Amino acid sequence: MSGAPAPHTAPAGPVGPVAWPSALQPKVAEALSHYPNRRSAVLPLLWIAQREWGWLPPEVLRLVARTVELPDAEVFGVATFYTMFNLKPVGKYHLQVCMTLSCSLMGADRLFQHLSGRLGIGHGETTPDGRFTLRRVECLAACGGGPCLQVNEEKFHENLDEAAVDRLLERLP
Repeated sequence: MSGAPAPHTAPAGPVGPVAWPSALQPKVAEALSHYPNRRSAVLPLLWIAQREWGWLPPEVLRLVARTVELPDAEVFGVATFYTMFNLKPVGKYHLQVCMTLSCSLMGADRLFQHLSGRLGIGHGETTPDGRFTLRRVECLAACGGGPCLQVNEEKFHENLDEAAVDRLLERLP
């Protein structure tokens, strides 16, 4: 194995109509069963789809729209409203810096600029090796522990400064 990172090639996404894989159909059915009106399941289905495909290409958004019996435009509107949904491929590590008032007052802008400089990318961009995507997001619900950084919609890191972020990046495999 060479020490050079492999070049990043973003997944193109499905071409043409897609269907729920058979392994996911029970999860889709269960999500739908929680709501008397199918349209109310749009958020859970977007999460299921994003976990499956890694992001939400237009064909997948249309699949969700068909499943919940909504016009495509409504599902596209929901997906574009929430920063938690990825409308293009993201890197192995999706770094999201909270930019709401509390975090901004505690240094989120400085932290974002540090990450941007260190990684050589701006908001919504992915490093050439596909390792990191950096985004500004709104409210990660850590107002007392800002600035806050979320990694891959899973791990939250609070009370950060540049040195703490550098240590975090070095620990990521």
